[in-house]
Amino acid sequence: MIRSCVTISLVPEARGGPFVFWDDLAAGCHKAKELGFDAVELFAPSPSAVDANALRRLLDETGLKVGAFGTGAGWLLQRLTLSSPETGKRAAAREFIRSIIDLAGQFHAPAIIGSMQGRHDADVDKATALSYLTEGVNDVGEHASKYGVPLLFEPLNRYETNLVNTVADGVRLLGSLSTNNVKLLTDLFHMNIEETDLAAALRSGAGHIGHVHFVDSNRRPAGGGHLDFAPIAAALRDMGYQGYVSAEALPYPDPIAAARQTMAAYRQYFAT
Repeated sequence: MIRSCVTISLVPEARGGPFVFWDDLAAGCHKAKELGFDAVELFAPSPSAVDANALRRLLDETGLKVGAFGTGAGWLLQRLTLSSPETGKRAAAREFIRSIIDLAGQFHAPAIIGSMQGRHDADVDKATALSYLTEGVNDVGEHASKYGVPLLFEPLNRYETNLVNTVADGVRLLGSLSTNNVKLLTDLFHMNIEETDLAAALRSGAGHIGHVHFVDSNRRPAGGGHLDFAPIAAALRDMGYQGYVSAEALPYPDPIAAARQTMAAYRQYFAT
């Protein structure tokens, strides 16, 4: 069964970004439960910002699961990436990701590498940046295996990275790894920019996709843009996808309306 998930950001510096609920973990979880979501996806500034015991109590109260934990604060707050030309920054990036994996593992949830993949530039050519990225993903992917969950790797659009932009790029990256504990996170917003046919691109990643960001073409909640979700949903069902479709979307026009819109779209396309 394809399950529903909604994002909660605990990072004030990310305000204005594509997260439905903000700041208050307890309020976000209770509202997610009230609206019918199965899980929450959390974006935290650091592992220490999340009280694991309090989160566990919230999950017990609501019956929710944790769909995933983001690592993007490592880039946003510390400018750390796995492809940095600086050895120390690459090491610090790995350590930050491992710390999020250790938190996520307590809830049998995966961690996500998106913006922390970095990019190539005048200081590091593409081949070298990709070699650094591969080395780092191998390392943290194996670290995640101790918790029995995969690491999630997210291809991003060309305006956010110039390393891994498409599902095909992601599949190639996975094929270059020595670890088999990495899956792709396919984000429909990024795919709308980079792919010519979203459903076909998803099908090309069959067996490699572990999480989906369920969002429309303009990064508003599903149904607020121009994407045709029927073939997307059909592709995921035909592939036997059993993970979450998670609303990493702008809180437009406000968090509650965005969550309601997402749930309506989820019920239309997936809850059948």
